[in-house]
Amino acid sequence: MPKSLTRIVFGALLALPVAGGLFFLMQYLIATANPDIDEEERTRLADIVMPERDIDTNVEQKKPEKIEDPEEPPPDMDTPDMDTDVDANAVNTAPQSTVEINIASSGMGGGDGEYLPIVKVAPIYPRRAQSRGITGYCIVEYTVTRNGSIRDPQAVDCSPSGVFERASVKAAEKFKYKPRVVDGEPIEVAGVQNKFTFELEN
Repeated sequence: MPKSLTRIVFGALLALPVAGGLFFLMQYLIATANPDIDEEERTRLADIVMPERDIDTNVEQKKPEKIEDPEEPPPDMDTPDMDTDVDANAVNTAPQSTVEINIASSGMGGGDGEYLPIVKVAPIYPRRAQSRGITGYCIVEYTVTRNGSIRDPQAVDCSPSGVFERASVKAAEKFKYKPRVVDGEPIEVAGVQNKFTFELEN
């Protein structure tokens, strides 16, 4: 007889007495149970009663009467008279200022002319000098870098002294150039000068 069949027969023979024992144990527990447990008085929950309410329905209330649209529109309001006379020949008495920009070079690339200005910004005329009618010039020297920007700008010759230096240097910082190219590589150009001329128009 194969081993698997032997195991099945042996397991069936053991299962029969185990099932029978469990059946008799259940019968014994039912027979010996305490009958007084089911006869105890059970606690009853109190009944919840909702009070009755009368719902009033008001059907006699009248809706407000619809206001009829006025037949005639309100009268047009008169437009107030305004003095619109403007003197078109008024003259601006403030002095007009002009700034000339001249570029000169005295550095390494002075005679080559291979770097070109792309962006040039005029300086702001100093308010104090404009109100006092002061004119003059200022020369700013700087280095044109390999990417065309300005480095180390400084005023080297200005007349009158202490008036136009700050405005000139501030304007030169915003200059942009096409850099000088040698053997296919951009190089810096030092000693580039720019002259700002400050004049007032009468």
